[in-house]
Amino acid sequence: MTRKEAIRQYKERKPNRGVFSFGASGDALWVDSTPNLDSVRNSLEFELRHGGHHNKVLQEAWNARGGKGFAFAVLEKFDEDVSPLALHDLAKQRRAHWAKQLNARTIAC
Repeated sequence: MTRKEAIRQYKERKPNRGVFSFGASGDALWVDSTPNLDSVRNSLEFELRHGGHHNKVLQEAWNARGGKGFAFAVLEKFDEDVSPLALHDLAKQRRAHWAKQLNARTIAC
């Protein structure tokens, strides 16, 4: 495969959209939705490691544990055929469902 083909394939790929959980066992759990499940974990952990996450309670929990024991899990993936207009409402609904189901907080403030 040439570099051009690899770039084209990367641009054409469909991102995995859905709901995820993040937290430490025996401690609080957070849920959120994202348009890209493949990259959200790295982004989330980068912000937490550098002390710049917008959710202060999550940041404090991360700091208290030194980042140890935190786990990331995909809870639900959305179908590819969900329109961009419907995605926002679906994400909000499913995020609330999982937060209630798991007795978790949402990451979004």
